[in-house]
Amino acid sequence: MAQSTRQRRPLPSDPSSSSSLYSKLDKPGRSNVEEEVDKGLSWVLPLFALGMLRYMSATSNIIHDCDEVFNYWEPLHFLLYRSGFQTWEYSSQFALRSYLYLVFHALVGRPATWLFGDEKVRVFYAVRVFLALLSVITDTVLVVAISRKYGKRLASYTLAMLCLTSGCFFASTSFLPSSFSMYAMSLSSGLFLLNKPAMAVATAAVGVILGWPFSILAFLPVTFYSLSRRFKPAFVAGVVTSVAVLAFSLLVDYYYYKRWTSSVLNLLIYNVVGGGDSHLYGTEGPLYYLRNGFNNFNFCFVLALLFLVMILMPVMRKKYAPDLLVVVSPIYIWLTFMSLQPHKEERFLYPIYPLICIAASAVIESSPDIFRDKYNPRDNSIMVWISTILRPVILGLILCASHARTFSLINGYSAPLEIYKLLEHHDDVGTGSVLCVGSEWHRYPSSFFVPTYIGEVRWIDDGFRGLLPFPFNSTLGGTAAAPPYFNNQNKASDEQYLRDLDACSLLVELHLRRPYPYRGSDLSTWEAIGALPYLDRELSPPLYRSFFIPYRWQDRNIFGMYKLLRRIPK
Repeated sequence: MAQSTRQRRPLPSDPSSSSSLYSKLDKPGRSNVEEEVDKGLSWVLPLFALGMLRYMSATSNIIHDCDEVFNYWEPLHFLLYRSGFQTWEYSSQFALRSYLYLVFHALVGRPATWLFGDEKVRVFYAVRVFLALLSVITDTVLVVAISRKYGKRLASYTLAMLCLTSGCFFASTSFLPSSFSMYAMSLSSGLFLLNKPAMAVATAAVGVILGWPFSILAFLPVTFYSLSRRFKPAFVAGVVTSVAVLAFSLLVDYYYYKRWTSSVLNLLIYNVVGGGDSHLYGTEGPLYYLRNGFNNFNFCFVLALLFLVMILMPVMRKKYAPDLLVVVSPIYIWLTFMSLQPHKEERFLYPIYPLICIAASAVIESSPDIFRDKYNPRDNSIMVWISTILRPVILGLILCASHARTFSLINGYSAPLEIYKLLEHHDDVGTGSVLCVGSEWHRYPSSFFVPTYIGEVRWIDDGFRGLLPFPFNSTLGGTAAAPPYFNNQNKASDEQYLRDLDACSLLVELHLRRPYPYRGSDLSTWEAIGALPYLDRELSPPLYRSFFIPYRWQDRNIFGMYKLLRRIPK
Protein backbone atom coordinates (compact mmCIF):
# COMPACT_ATOMS: atom_id res chain seq x y z
CA MET A 1 0.00 0.00 0.00
CA ALA A 2 1.49 3.22 -1.09
CA GLN A 3 2.47 5.46 1.76
CA SER A 4 0.56 8.74 1.67
CA THR A 5 2.13 12.01 2.59
CA ARG A 6 0.39 14.88 4.28
CA GLN A 7 1.41 18.41 3.40
CA ARG A 8 1.23 21.11 6.03
CA ARG A 9 -0.92 24.17 5.45
CA PRO A 10 1.44 27.10 4.88
CA LEU A 11 1.38 29.89 7.42
CA PRO A 12 0.57 33.43 6.26
CA SER A 13 4.16 34.45 6.83
CA ASP A 14 5.57 31.53 4.86
CA PRO A 15 7.35 32.98 1.83
CA SER A 16 6.78 29.80 -0.17
CA SER A 17 3.03 30.27 0.01
CA SER A 18 3.05 33.52 -1.91
CA SER A 19 2.11 33.13 -5.56
CA SER A 20 2.63 36.76 -6.32
CA LEU A 21 5.41 39.07 -5.23
CA TYR A 22 3.28 42.17 -5.04
CA SER A 23 -0.23 43.45 -5.39
CA LYS A 24 -2.24 46.24 -3.83
CA LEU A 25 -3.74 43.71 -1.41
CA ASP A 26 -0.34 42.39 -0.37
CA LYS A 27 1.12 45.61 1.06
CA PRO A 28 2.59 44.84 4.48
CA GLY A 29 0.91 46.11 7.59
CA ARG A 30 -2.59 46.30 6.17
CA SER A 31 -5.58 44.34 7.42
CA ASN A 32 -8.50 43.03 5.40
CA VAL A 33 -10.77 45.53 7.12
CA GLU A 34 -8.54 48.39 6.02
CA GLU A 35 -8.53 47.08 2.45
CA GLU A 36 -12.32 46.98 2.36
CA VAL A 37 -12.41 50.64 3.38
CA ASP A 38 -9.57 51.70 1.08
CA LYS A 39 -11.01 52.14 -2.39
CA GLY A 40 -8.23 54.28 -3.77
CA LEU A 41 -8.01 58.04 -4.02
CA SER A 42 -11.17 60.01 -3.52
CA TRP A 43 -12.47 62.05 -6.45
CA VAL A 44 -11.85 65.32 -4.62
CA LEU A 45 -8.05 65.42 -4.76
CA PRO A 46 -7.57 64.84 -8.51
CA LEU A 47 -10.53 67.08 -9.34
CA PHE A 48 -9.07 69.91 -7.28
CA ALA A 49 -5.45 69.48 -8.41
CA LEU A 50 -6.28 69.02 -12.10
CA GLY A 51 -8.92 71.74 -11.96
CA MET A 52 -6.45 74.28 -10.64
CA LEU A 53 -3.69 73.41 -13.13
CA ARG A 54 -6.02 73.14 -16.12
CA TYR A 55 -7.51 76.53 -15.32
CA MET A 56 -3.99 77.94 -15.26
CA SER A 57 -3.39 76.32 -18.64
CA ALA A 58 -6.62 77.72 -20.08
CA THR A 59 -5.71 81.27 -19.06
CA SER A 60 -1.97 81.23 -19.81
CA ASN A 61 -1.47 78.72 -22.62
CA ILE A 62 -0.06 80.01 -25.89
CA ILE A 63 -1.18 78.84 -29.32
CA HIS A 64 1.40 76.33 -30.50
CA ASP A 65 0.18 75.58 -34.01
CA CYS A 66 -1.36 77.74 -36.72
CA ASP A 67 -3.60 74.79 -37.64
CA GLU A 68 -5.33 75.27 -34.30
CA VAL A 69 -6.20 78.83 -35.32
CA PHE A 70 -7.13 78.43 -38.97
CA ASN A 71 -8.76 74.99 -38.88
CA TYR A 72 -10.66 75.34 -35.59
CA TRP A 73 -10.75 78.76 -33.95
CA GLU A 74 -11.48 80.59 -37.22
CA PRO A 75 -14.34 78.33 -38.40
CA LEU A 76 -15.79 78.47 -34.88
CA HIS A 77 -15.59 82.26 -35.03
CA PHE A 78 -17.51 82.13 -38.32
CA LEU A 79 -20.23 79.95 -36.77
CA LEU A 80 -20.58 82.41 -33.90
CA TYR A 81 -20.03 85.78 -35.59
CA ARG A 82 -20.37 85.10 -39.35
CA SER A 83 -16.79 86.17 -40.05
CA GLY A 84 -13.46 84.40 -39.99
CA PHE A 85 -10.82 82.75 -42.14
CA GLN A 86 -11.38 79.59 -44.16
CA THR A 87 -8.74 77.04 -45.21
CA TRP A 88 -8.89 74.85 -48.29
CA GLU A 89 -9.79 71.84 -46.10
CA TYR A 90 -13.15 73.54 -45.37
CA SER A 91 -13.93 74.15 -49.01
CA SER A 92 -16.93 72.01 -49.93
CA GLN A 93 -14.88 70.74 -52.87
CA PHE A 94 -12.59 68.91 -50.43
CA ALA A 95 -14.59 68.81 -47.14
CA LEU A 96 -11.81 67.30 -45.04
CA ARG A 97 -12.85 68.85 -41.73
CA SER A 98 -15.86 67.84 -39.66
CA TYR A 99 -18.28 70.53 -38.57
CA LEU A 100 -19.56 68.21 -35.85
CA TYR A 101 -16.37 68.82 -33.87
CA LEU A 102 -16.91 72.58 -34.19
CA VAL A 103 -20.61 72.39 -33.32
CA PHE A 104 -19.73 70.48 -30.16
CA HIS A 105 -17.62 73.43 -29.00
CA ALA A 106 -20.15 75.95 -30.27
CA LEU A 107 -22.49 74.55 -27.62
CA VAL A 108 -20.31 76.46 -25.18
CA GLY A 109 -19.28 79.29 -27.51
CA ARG A 110 -22.84 80.33 -28.37
CA PRO A 111 -24.02 80.91 -24.77
CA ALA A 112 -20.71 82.70 -24.14
CA THR A 113 -21.55 85.17 -26.94
CA TRP A 114 -24.89 85.88 -25.28
CA LEU A 115 -23.13 86.45 -21.98
CA PHE A 116 -20.15 88.52 -23.17
CA GLY A 117 -21.51 90.09 -26.36
CA ASP A 118 -18.75 91.75 -28.39
CA GLU A 119 -16.07 90.88 -25.84
CA LYS A 120 -14.78 88.11 -28.06
CA VAL A 121 -11.60 87.50 -26.09
CA ARG A 122 -13.76 86.35 -23.17
CA VAL A 123 -15.60 83.96 -25.48
CA PHE A 124 -12.23 82.56 -26.56
CA TYR A 125 -11.26 81.86 -22.96
CA ALA A 126 -14.71 80.47 -22.15
CA VAL A 127 -14.18 77.79 -24.79
CA ARG A 128 -10.71 77.15 -23.39
CA VAL A 129 -12.12 76.67 -19.90
CA PHE A 130 -14.53 74.14 -21.40
CA LEU A 131 -11.55 72.28 -22.89
CA ALA A 132 -9.90 72.38 -19.48
CA LEU A 133 -13.04 70.93 -17.89
CA LEU A 134 -13.07 68.01 -20.34
CA SER A 135 -9.45 67.31 -19.49
CA VAL A 136 -10.12 67.49 -15.74
CA ILE A 137 -12.99 65.01 -15.91
CA THR A 138 -11.28 62.46 -18.14
CA ASP A 139 -7.93 62.59 -16.33
CA THR A 140 -9.66 62.32 -12.95
CA VAL A 141 -11.37 59.10 -14.04
CA LEU A 142 -7.99 57.76 -15.12
CA VAL A 143 -6.26 58.66 -11.84
CA VAL A 144 -9.05 57.20 -9.67
CA ALA A 145 -9.07 54.01 -11.76
CA ILE A 146 -5.31 53.60 -11.31
CA SER A 147 -5.59 54.15 -7.56
CA ARG A 148 -8.31 51.51 -7.20
CA LYS A 149 -6.41 48.93 -9.18
CA TYR A 150 -2.76 49.62 -8.34
CA GLY A 151 -2.76 51.79 -5.22
CA LYS A 152 -2.52 55.39 -4.20
CA ARG A 153 1.20 55.83 -4.76
CA LEU A 154 1.13 55.06 -8.49
CA ALA A 155 -2.02 57.17 -8.86
CA SER A 156 -0.43 60.09 -7.01
CA TYR A 157 2.69 59.99 -9.16
CA THR A 158 0.52 59.90 -12.29
CA LEU A 159 -1.59 62.78 -11.01
CA ALA A 160 1.50 64.92 -10.37
CA MET A 161 2.77 64.33 -13.90
CA LEU A 162 -0.61 64.93 -15.51
CA CYS A 163 -0.77 68.24 -13.67
CA LEU A 164 2.73 69.57 -14.20
CA THR A 165 4.46 68.01 -17.21
CA SER A 166 4.68 70.56 -20.01
CA GLY A 167 3.17 68.29 -22.62
CA CYS A 168 -0.04 67.70 -20.66
CA PHE A 169 -0.19 71.31 -19.45
CA PHE A 170 -0.25 72.67 -23.01
CA ALA A 171 -2.11 69.90 -24.85
CA SER A 172 -4.97 69.84 -22.32
CA THR A 173 -6.39 73.20 -23.47
CA SER A 174 -5.46 73.16 -27.14
CA PHE A 175 -8.43 73.36 -29.50
CA LEU A 176 -7.39 70.39 -31.63
CA PRO A 177 -8.90 67.00 -32.53
CA SER A 178 -5.73 65.32 -31.28
CA SER A 179 -6.38 66.90 -27.86
CA PHE A 180 -9.94 65.59 -27.96
CA SER A 181 -8.56 62.12 -28.75
CA MET A 182 -6.26 62.58 -25.76
CA TYR A 183 -9.30 63.20 -23.53
CA ALA A 184 -10.92 60.07 -24.94
CA MET A 185 -7.72 58.08 -24.38
CA SER A 186 -7.67 59.04 -20.69
CA LEU A 187 -11.35 58.22 -20.23
CA SER A 188 -11.24 54.99 -22.23
CA SER A 189 -8.15 53.77 -20.33
CA GLY A 190 -9.73 54.65 -16.99
CA LEU A 191 -12.95 52.83 -17.82
CA PHE A 192 -10.94 49.82 -18.95
CA LEU A 193 -9.10 49.70 -15.61
CA LEU A 194 -12.45 50.06 -13.81
CA ASN A 195 -13.57 46.92 -15.64
CA LYS A 196 -16.11 48.68 -17.84
CA PRO A 197 -15.10 47.36 -21.28
CA ALA A 198 -18.28 48.38 -23.12
CA MET A 199 -17.97 51.99 -22.02
CA ALA A 200 -14.24 51.93 -22.82
CA VAL A 201 -14.90 50.83 -26.41
CA ALA A 202 -17.71 53.36 -26.85
CA THR A 203 -15.45 56.16 -25.60
CA ALA A 204 -12.71 55.06 -27.98
CA ALA A 205 -15.18 55.23 -30.88
CA VAL A 206 -16.14 58.81 -29.96
CA GLY A 207 -12.48 59.80 -29.66
CA VAL A 208 -11.72 58.46 -33.13
CA ILE A 209 -14.78 59.70 -35.03
CA LEU A 210 -15.53 62.99 -33.30
CA GLY A 211 -11.85 63.65 -32.60
CA TRP A 212 -9.02 62.46 -34.81
CA PRO A 213 -9.69 59.43 -37.09
CA PHE A 214 -6.02 58.48 -37.31
CA SER A 215 -5.86 57.95 -33.55
CA ILE A 216 -7.71 54.65 -34.10
CA LEU A 217 -4.33 52.92 -34.02
CA ALA A 218 -3.69 54.17 -30.48
CA PHE A 219 -7.08 52.91 -29.28
CA LEU A 220 -6.69 49.38 -30.69
CA PRO A 221 -5.03 47.70 -27.65
CA VAL A 222 -7.73 48.74 -25.16
CA THR A 223 -10.47 48.03 -27.71
CA PHE A 224 -9.27 44.53 -28.59
CA TYR A 225 -8.63 43.57 -24.97
CA SER A 226 -12.05 44.87 -23.96
CA LEU A 227 -13.62 42.77 -26.71
CA SER A 228 -11.72 39.72 -25.52
CA ARG A 229 -13.14 40.14 -22.02
CA ARG A 230 -16.79 40.82 -22.80
CA PHE A 231 -17.23 40.55 -26.50
CA LYS A 232 -20.97 41.02 -26.95
CA PRO A 233 -21.59 44.15 -24.80
CA ALA A 234 -18.31 45.76 -25.90
CA PHE A 235 -18.97 45.01 -29.58
CA VAL A 236 -22.53 46.29 -29.45
CA ALA A 237 -21.47 49.45 -27.61
CA GLY A 238 -18.71 50.11 -30.14
CA VAL A 239 -20.90 49.53 -33.20
CA VAL A 240 -23.88 51.51 -31.90
CA THR A 241 -21.70 54.44 -30.85
CA SER A 242 -19.76 54.44 -34.13
CA VAL A 243 -22.88 54.32 -36.29
CA ALA A 244 -24.61 57.02 -34.23
CA VAL A 245 -21.66 59.44 -34.28
CA LEU A 246 -20.96 58.79 -37.98
CA ALA A 247 -24.61 59.39 -38.86
CA PHE A 248 -24.70 62.58 -36.82
CA SER A 249 -21.46 63.73 -38.43
CA LEU A 250 -22.92 63.02 -41.87
CA LEU A 251 -26.02 65.11 -41.13
CA VAL A 252 -24.03 68.01 -39.70
CA ASP A 253 -21.65 67.98 -42.68
CA TYR A 254 -24.63 68.02 -45.04
CA TYR A 255 -26.09 71.00 -43.21
CA TYR A 256 -22.91 73.04 -43.59
CA TYR A 257 -21.40 71.76 -46.85
CA LYS A 258 -24.84 71.56 -48.52
CA ARG A 259 -24.02 68.21 -50.08
CA TRP A 260 -23.91 64.64 -48.88
CA THR A 261 -20.34 63.96 -47.84
CA SER A 262 -18.44 62.45 -44.93
CA SER A 263 -15.50 64.52 -43.74
CA VAL A 264 -14.18 61.50 -41.81
CA LEU A 265 -14.13 59.39 -44.96
CA ASN A 266 -12.72 62.25 -47.06
CA LEU A 267 -9.84 62.75 -44.63
CA LEU A 268 -8.97 59.05 -44.65
CA ILE A 269 -9.15 58.85 -48.44
CA TYR A 270 -6.98 61.94 -48.88
CA ASN A 271 -4.26 60.77 -46.47
CA VAL A 272 -4.36 56.99 -46.89
CA VAL A 273 -5.93 55.83 -50.13
CA GLY A 274 -4.92 58.87 -52.13
CA GLY A 275 -1.48 59.02 -50.55
CA GLY A 276 -2.01 62.57 -49.30
CA ASP A 277 0.37 65.44 -49.79
CA SER A 278 1.32 66.10 -46.20
CA HIS A 279 4.96 66.41 -47.25
CA LEU A 280 4.01 69.74 -48.82
CA TYR A 281 3.76 71.14 -45.31
CA GLY A 282 7.23 70.09 -44.14
CA THR A 283 9.09 66.91 -43.26
CA GLU A 284 11.21 65.89 -40.27
CA GLY A 285 13.72 63.14 -39.54
CA PRO A 286 12.94 59.88 -37.68
CA LEU A 287 14.24 61.21 -34.34
CA TYR A 288 11.91 64.22 -34.31
CA TYR A 289 9.43 62.72 -31.84
CA LEU A 290 12.18 61.50 -29.51
CA ARG A 291 13.58 65.03 -29.25
CA ASN A 292 10.11 66.49 -28.95
CA GLY A 293 9.12 63.97 -26.30
CA PHE A 294 12.11 64.85 -24.18
CA ASN A 295 11.44 68.59 -24.51
CA ASN A 296 7.85 68.18 -23.32
CA PHE A 297 8.36 65.43 -20.72
CA ASN A 298 12.13 65.44 -20.01
CA PHE A 299 13.11 62.38 -17.94
CA CYS A 300 9.49 61.30 -17.71
CA PHE A 301 9.67 60.43 -21.40
CA VAL A 302 12.88 58.43 -20.90
CA LEU A 303 11.30 56.43 -18.07
CA ALA A 304 8.18 55.80 -20.17
CA LEU A 305 10.35 54.25 -22.89
CA LEU A 306 12.19 52.25 -20.22
CA PHE A 307 8.88 50.71 -19.10
CA LEU A 308 8.88 48.51 -22.22
CA VAL A 309 12.18 46.96 -21.08
CA MET A 310 11.32 46.71 -17.39
CA ILE A 311 8.02 44.95 -18.05
CA LEU A 312 10.12 41.93 -19.02
CA MET A 313 11.18 41.57 -15.37
CA PRO A 314 9.02 39.14 -13.37
CA VAL A 315 8.28 41.72 -10.67
CA MET A 316 6.92 44.18 -13.24
CA ARG A 317 4.94 41.53 -15.09
CA LYS A 318 3.23 40.40 -11.90
CA LYS A 319 2.30 43.95 -10.98
CA TYR A 320 1.30 45.43 -14.31
CA ALA A 321 0.66 42.72 -16.90
CA PRO A 322 -1.63 42.50 -18.66
CA ASP A 323 -3.92 45.45 -17.86
CA LEU A 324 -1.46 48.32 -17.41
CA LEU A 325 0.69 46.99 -20.25
CA VAL A 326 -2.39 47.10 -22.49
CA VAL A 327 -3.11 50.67 -21.39
CA VAL A 328 0.39 52.04 -22.06
CA SER A 329 1.23 49.94 -25.14
CA PRO A 330 -0.09 52.65 -27.53
CA ILE A 331 2.98 54.72 -26.61
CA TYR A 332 5.27 52.36 -28.48
CA ILE A 333 2.86 51.53 -31.30
CA TRP A 334 2.06 55.20 -31.93
CA LEU A 335 5.66 56.40 -31.66
CA THR A 336 6.83 53.79 -34.14
CA PHE A 337 4.07 54.47 -36.62
CA MET A 338 4.28 58.26 -36.46
CA SER A 339 8.09 58.26 -36.66
CA LEU A 340 7.84 56.48 -40.01
CA GLN A 341 5.68 59.26 -41.48
CA PRO A 342 7.61 62.04 -43.28
CA HIS A 343 5.34 64.87 -42.07
CA LYS A 344 5.62 65.29 -38.30
CA GLU A 345 4.07 67.74 -35.89
CA GLU A 346 4.12 67.97 -32.11
CA ARG A 347 0.33 67.74 -31.82
CA PHE A 348 0.33 64.30 -33.46
CA LEU A 349 1.60 62.82 -30.19
CA TYR A 350 -1.12 64.36 -28.02
CA PRO A 351 -3.29 61.20 -27.81
CA ILE A 352 -0.59 59.29 -25.91
CA TYR A 353 0.48 62.07 -23.52
CA PRO A 354 -1.44 60.71 -20.48
CA LEU A 355 -0.03 57.24 -21.12
CA ILE A 356 3.53 58.59 -20.97
CA CYS A 357 2.77 59.83 -17.45
CA ILE A 358 1.39 56.42 -16.42
CA ALA A 359 4.34 54.44 -17.79
CA ALA A 360 6.93 56.73 -16.18
CA SER A 361 5.08 56.65 -12.85
CA ALA A 362 5.00 52.86 -12.91
CA VAL A 363 8.78 52.71 -13.39
CA ILE A 364 9.40 55.13 -10.51
CA GLU A 365 6.91 53.41 -8.20
CA SER A 366 8.35 49.93 -8.87
CA SER A 367 12.02 50.80 -8.59
CA PRO A 368 12.43 49.41 -5.00
CA ASP A 369 10.80 46.11 -6.01
CA ILE A 370 13.50 45.49 -8.59
CA PHE A 371 16.07 45.13 -5.80
CA ARG A 372 13.83 43.43 -3.23
CA ASP A 373 14.31 39.75 -2.44
CA LYS A 374 11.42 37.97 -4.11
CA TYR A 375 11.15 35.55 -1.18
CA ASN A 376 11.04 38.37 1.37
CA PRO A 377 8.48 41.09 0.57
CA ARG A 378 9.65 43.03 3.64
CA ASP A 379 13.27 43.15 2.49
CA ASN A 380 14.84 46.51 3.44
CA SER A 381 18.33 46.11 2.02
CA ILE A 382 20.48 49.12 1.23
CA MET A 383 19.51 49.08 -2.46
CA VAL A 384 15.82 48.91 -1.63
CA TRP A 385 16.26 51.79 0.82
CA ILE A 386 18.19 53.92 -1.72
CA SER A 387 15.67 53.33 -4.50
CA THR A 388 12.83 54.16 -2.12
CA ILE A 389 14.50 57.45 -1.20
CA LEU A 390 15.17 58.25 -4.85
CA ARG A 391 11.51 57.96 -5.87
CA PRO A 392 10.45 61.43 -4.68
CA VAL A 393 13.80 62.83 -5.83
CA ILE A 394 13.28 61.61 -9.39
CA LEU A 395 9.68 62.78 -9.40
CA GLY A 396 10.74 66.19 -8.10
CA LEU A 397 13.44 66.48 -10.77
CA ILE A 398 10.89 65.70 -13.50
CA LEU A 399 8.40 68.23 -12.17
CA CYS A 400 11.04 70.96 -11.76
CA ALA A 401 12.30 70.44 -15.31
CA SER A 402 8.70 70.48 -16.54
CA HIS A 403 8.03 73.76 -14.80
CA ALA A 404 11.19 75.18 -16.37
CA ARG A 405 9.95 74.16 -19.82
CA THR A 406 6.46 75.55 -19.23
CA PHE A 407 7.80 78.83 -17.88
CA SER A 408 10.18 79.24 -20.82
CA LEU A 409 7.47 78.71 -23.44
CA ILE A 410 4.87 80.95 -21.80
CA ASN A 411 7.27 83.80 -21.14
CA GLY A 412 9.19 83.44 -24.38
CA TYR A 413 6.35 83.09 -26.88
CA SER A 414 3.22 84.71 -25.41
CA ALA A 415 3.77 88.07 -27.14
CA PRO A 416 1.39 87.46 -30.11
CA LEU A 417 -1.61 86.81 -27.86
CA GLU A 418 -0.81 89.79 -25.66
CA ILE A 419 -0.14 92.17 -28.55
CA TYR A 420 -3.47 91.43 -30.23
CA LYS A 421 -5.25 92.05 -26.93
CA LEU A 422 -4.02 95.65 -27.13
CA LEU A 423 -6.17 96.27 -30.22
CA GLU A 424 -9.29 96.82 -28.15
CA HIS A 425 -7.69 99.91 -26.61
CA HIS A 426 -7.07 101.66 -29.95
CA ASP A 427 -10.51 102.00 -31.49
CA ASP A 428 -9.68 105.65 -32.20
CA VAL A 429 -8.01 104.38 -35.37
CA GLY A 430 -11.52 104.36 -36.81
CA THR A 431 -14.25 101.98 -37.83
CA GLY A 432 -13.42 99.91 -40.90
CA SER A 433 -9.66 99.97 -40.26
CA VAL A 434 -7.47 97.42 -42.01
CA LEU A 435 -5.09 95.29 -39.93
CA CYS A 436 -2.15 94.03 -42.00
CA VAL A 437 -0.02 91.01 -41.17
CA GLY A 438 3.02 89.86 -43.15
CA SER A 439 5.34 87.01 -42.26
CA GLU A 440 3.64 86.71 -38.87
CA TRP A 441 0.44 85.29 -40.38
CA HIS A 442 1.19 81.89 -38.80
CA ARG A 443 1.13 83.44 -35.31
CA TYR A 444 -2.21 85.16 -35.84
CA PRO A 445 -4.14 84.20 -32.66
CA SER A 446 -7.59 84.16 -34.34
CA SER A 447 -10.34 86.67 -35.04
CA PHE A 448 -11.47 86.39 -31.42
CA PHE A 449 -8.71 88.92 -30.68
CA VAL A 450 -9.74 91.35 -33.42
CA PRO A 451 -12.24 94.02 -32.23
CA THR A 452 -15.31 94.84 -34.27
CA TYR A 453 -14.01 98.29 -35.28
CA ILE A 454 -11.46 96.59 -37.54
CA GLY A 455 -13.06 96.06 -40.92
CA GLU A 456 -10.75 93.33 -42.19
CA VAL A 457 -7.47 91.52 -41.61
CA ARG A 458 -5.27 91.28 -44.70
CA TRP A 459 -2.07 89.43 -45.49
CA ILE A 460 0.81 91.31 -47.09
CA ASP A 461 3.51 89.67 -49.19
CA ASP A 462 6.68 88.88 -47.25
CA GLY A 463 7.86 86.10 -49.53
CA PHE A 464 5.69 83.15 -48.47
CA ARG A 465 4.62 81.11 -51.51
CA GLY A 466 2.22 78.67 -49.94
CA LEU A 467 -1.57 78.94 -49.90
CA LEU A 468 -2.94 81.19 -47.15
CA PRO A 469 -6.44 81.17 -45.62
CA PHE A 470 -9.13 83.43 -47.10
CA PRO A 471 -12.12 84.92 -45.30
CA PHE A 472 -15.28 82.83 -45.52
CA ASN A 473 -17.16 84.13 -48.54
CA SER A 474 -20.85 84.48 -47.72
CA THR A 475 -21.57 85.60 -51.27
CA LEU A 476 -20.36 82.25 -52.61
CA GLY A 477 -22.27 80.33 -49.94
CA GLY A 478 -20.23 80.59 -46.74
CA THR A 479 -19.52 77.10 -45.41
CA ALA A 480 -21.01 75.58 -48.59
CA ALA A 481 -18.70 77.53 -50.90
CA ALA A 482 -16.04 75.96 -53.10
CA PRO A 483 -13.95 79.07 -53.91
CA PRO A 484 -11.80 78.81 -57.06
CA TYR A 485 -8.75 80.23 -55.28
CA PHE A 486 -8.37 77.12 -53.09
CA ASN A 487 -6.24 74.11 -54.04
CA ASN A 488 -4.84 71.05 -52.28
CA GLN A 489 -1.28 71.53 -53.53
CA ASN A 490 -0.29 74.39 -51.18
CA LYS A 491 0.15 76.73 -54.14
CA ALA A 492 -0.24 80.44 -53.43
CA SER A 493 -3.23 82.23 -54.89
CA ASP A 494 -2.82 85.54 -56.71
CA GLU A 495 -5.62 86.97 -54.57
CA GLN A 496 -4.26 86.17 -51.11
CA TYR A 497 -2.14 89.32 -50.64
CA LEU A 498 -3.14 92.95 -50.26
CA ARG A 499 -1.39 94.94 -53.00
CA ASP A 500 -2.17 98.46 -51.85
CA LEU A 501 -0.15 98.75 -48.65
CA ASP A 502 -1.37 102.31 -48.15
CA ALA A 503 -4.70 100.79 -47.13
CA CYS A 504 -3.14 99.35 -43.96
CA SER A 505 -4.19 101.22 -40.82
CA LEU A 506 -2.46 98.87 -38.39
CA LEU A 507 0.50 96.55 -38.81
CA VAL A 508 1.80 93.57 -36.81
CA GLU A 509 5.49 92.71 -37.20
CA LEU A 510 8.19 90.79 -35.41
CA HIS A 511 11.46 92.68 -35.36
CA LEU A 512 14.50 90.42 -34.96
CA ARG A 513 18.21 91.10 -35.17
CA ARG A 514 18.43 90.46 -38.90
CA PRO A 515 20.24 92.40 -41.65
CA TYR A 516 17.11 93.39 -43.57
CA PRO A 517 14.65 96.27 -43.14
CA TYR A 518 11.20 96.04 -41.61
CA ARG A 519 8.22 98.07 -42.71
CA GLY A 520 7.72 99.25 -39.16
CA SER A 521 11.23 100.68 -39.12
CA ASP A 522 9.99 103.59 -41.21
CA LEU A 523 9.29 105.97 -38.34
CA SER A 524 7.85 108.56 -40.69
CA THR A 525 5.01 106.18 -41.57
CA TRP A 526 4.53 103.97 -38.52
CA GLU A 527 4.48 104.46 -34.77
CA ALA A 528 4.63 101.60 -32.29
CA ILE A 529 1.63 101.44 -29.97
CA GLY A 530 2.65 98.14 -28.41
CA ALA A 531 5.86 96.11 -28.20
CA LEU A 532 6.70 92.96 -26.23
CA PRO A 533 9.82 90.75 -26.16
CA TYR A 534 9.72 87.56 -28.19
CA LEU A 535 12.29 84.78 -27.85
CA ASP A 536 14.51 84.45 -30.93
CA ARG A 537 14.66 80.70 -31.42
CA GLU A 538 17.41 80.75 -34.05
CA LEU A 539 19.92 82.84 -32.11
CA SER A 540 19.24 81.51 -28.60
CA PRO A 541 21.12 78.45 -27.24
CA PRO A 542 18.94 75.31 -27.33
CA LEU A 543 19.29 74.57 -23.60
CA TYR A 544 18.40 78.07 -22.44
CA ARG A 545 15.53 78.59 -24.84
CA SER A 546 14.01 75.18 -24.03
CA PHE A 547 14.20 75.37 -20.23
CA PHE A 548 14.04 78.28 -17.86
CA ILE A 549 17.25 78.37 -15.83
CA PRO A 550 17.16 81.02 -13.08
CA TYR A 551 19.48 83.98 -13.58
CA ARG A 552 20.55 82.62 -16.98
CA TRP A 553 17.40 82.44 -19.11
CA GLN A 554 17.05 86.16 -19.79
CA ASP A 555 20.79 86.82 -20.01
CA ARG A 556 21.70 84.01 -22.38
CA ASN A 557 18.72 84.13 -24.72
CA ILE A 558 18.22 86.61 -27.56
CA PHE A 559 14.90 88.44 -27.87
CA GLY A 560 13.21 90.31 -30.68
CA MET A 561 10.31 92.74 -30.32
CA TYR A 562 6.77 91.80 -31.29
CA LYS A 563 5.17 95.07 -32.37
CA LEU A 564 1.75 96.53 -33.04
CA LEU A 565 2.18 99.61 -35.24
CA ARG A 566 -0.20 102.33 -36.26
CA ARG A 567 0.01 104.40 -39.43
CA ILE A 568 0.83 108.03 -38.70
CA PRO A 569 -1.87 110.30 -40.15
CA LYS A 570 -0.62 112.70 -42.82
